[in-house]
Amino acid sequence: MNEGRFVFSQVVDFVPRVQFDRFVEQFRGDYRAHELTTYNQFLHLLFGQLTACVSLRDICLCLEAHKTSLWHLGFRNTVDSSSLSRANEKRDYRIYESLGYYLIDHVRPMYRHIKIENVTADNAIFALDSTTISVSLKLCEWALGKYSRGGVKMHTLLDLQGSIPSQVLITDSRWHDSNMLQELCIQPNAIYTADKAYVDLAQMFRINNKGAYFVMRPKDNMQFEVIRELDNNECGSTIRADYIVRLRTHKSKHLYPDELRIVKAIDPESGELISFITNNMELSATDIANIYRHRWDIELFFKWIKQNIVIKHLWGYSENSVKTHLWVAICTYLLVANIKAEYKSSYTITEVATLLSVSVLERTYIKDLLTKPCDKQPSNLILKDQLFLF
Repeated sequence: MNEGRFVFSQVVDFVPRVQFDRFVEQFRGDYRAHELTTYNQFLHLLFGQLTACVSLRDICLCLEAHKTSLWHLGFRNTVDSSSLSRANEKRDYRIYESLGYYLIDHVRPMYRHIKIENVTADNAIFALDSTTISVSLKLCEWALGKYSRGGVKMHTLLDLQGSIPSQVLITDSRWHDSNMLQELCIQPNAIYTADKAYVDLAQMFRINNKGAYFVMRPKDNMQFEVIRELDNNECGSTIRADYIVRLRTHKSKHLYPDELRIVKAIDPESGELISFITNNMELSATDIANIYRHRWDIELFFKWIKQNIVIKHLWGYSENSVKTHLWVAICTYLLVANIKAEYKSSYTITEVATLLSVSVLERTYIKDLLTKPCDKQPSNLILKDQLFLF
């Protein structure tokens, strides 16, 4: 029963404890641990993410102030910020990375029923992009970036059905975006959309050979010859051209010897003519344009992560601390998505996170918290229905 329990303790129920303990054992997370176990560390960081604490000291301060409620919140004990900082420095971040991927596999199927707006294709569709978090090189010597600046990149492959991350890689900011294509686990028949930074002909041909598709923006200097123009009824709307092409230069033809498709469409908002390159010859030109338009969903995901999940202020500066912080942030996002799907809440993931954030220390049943007033049937209507049945 959840009646009378704190909201935070109900959130903790969604943490897969058995699998978490296996990851702790695999990476020896509790080796020589006394007061601060790995699970207790995770609860501290999860509490910090949900309540938007900007530092480890704030997390410990809030928990110390509610010391009499720690057991009911799910904590065995609280620790000082120094102990928490040392745990972030030394405890292997792969524990939280493994937990993140376990939650990804668990949560993604919950959003399979969601249809992508204005796209008729039944394929799984992924958006690929990265976001950079600026850091001080004096504090993060490992995170070298361009122009003598420090930066941490979070490369993300986002499943557009439900905006659930499918694959995440954290690197320094020198790591070029297109390298992420080499790390992708290609899913046959899936569609991958990305911007110009990811145009790598060798990797695009690998996607093609795996039976998957891509939709990207061609680079400005890409040279190709038109083989034929596709006849369709879409030209004259936002679609301006639809060609089958072949790359012209010797190097390009060697890297990608097959035919490609170029679709040109007018952006309805800016009026700009935009070109898209793809290896999918079956989808309509409108679908191709709309799939790329949904690439911006990943920008909204990054914006949400930065604003609602606390990564604007890092909780440590070593490579292990930063990766721990980011993976705990991703795990928090996935737990919120899990809760939304489990209770079939009509609120967005953003709204669910906001409601949980302001209610973690309240004794409220989460299902009641996440049910909109308009979704609740008035008691007098229920009574009328019952009377009607008799």
